[in-house]
Amino acid sequence: METTMQKYFHWGAMGSLVTLILWCVLWEMVLAPLKPGGSWLVLKAAPLLLPLYGVYKRDIYTLQWTSMMILLYFTEGVVRGWSDTGSLSAWLGWGEAAVVCVYFVCAVLYLRPYKRAARKMARELLEKVKVNTVK
Repeated sequence: METTMQKYFHWGAMGSLVTLILWCVLWEMVLAPLKPGGSWLVLKAAPLLLPLYGVYKRDIYTLQWTSMMILLYFTEGVVRGWSDTGSLSAWLGWGEAAVVCVYFVCAVLYLRPYKRAARKMARELLEKVKVNTVK
């Protein structure tokens, strides 16, 4: 059973993932492409399409692995924000890093109760095993 906060975190993760996809496409095709008219770098948005359905369906496993995979986009945003100083591309890089942070925080906070429940079940199972081996 999901709490109200978990619903907000889910929608925050979903919204930031969609925002990141649109951000990457617009950045590389319209706003500040490496080459005029767009570049092949727009394909960096393609891997973000893979987890979209799983995140929408609240799949725990998908949210777990995307919270790690999304950090590659954070790295790219920080590197381009730092190295493309004074240009629109730099601002877009920092924006990408910010959107990734929103996704990461929302995904982790959404998963938090599930992780607690899993740890509790593991402890209970371990206690049962200890009790059975002592007898």
